[in-house]
Amino acid sequence: MGITSGFVLYAVIWWMTLLCIAPLRLKTQADVGKVVAGTQSGSLEVHNLRPKLWIATGIATVLFAIAATIILSGWITIEDMDWWGRLESTVPR
Repeated sequence: MGITSGFVLYAVIWWMTLLCIAPLRLKTQADVGKVVAGTQSGSLEVHNLRPKLWIATGIATVLFAIAATIILSGWITIEDMDWWGRLESTVPR
């Protein structure tokens, strides 16, 4: 895995983690009881974005470390995922 592919993998894992965490513990205007005229009652009042960014970063770092270890160690290779035999093997038989 090259440096660029490492950055791309981390970015994908980070965004997926953030999008999973973002909807947790939201408080809407209806929940708080202060609906501003002209807005939807489901509009966010409290989103706690900064802590969620830090949590997403921590979880993404751990998941990236696991994925990078598996990729760099060779525990799982592309040949392991070739279930239908469409790739030519790079390992001599």
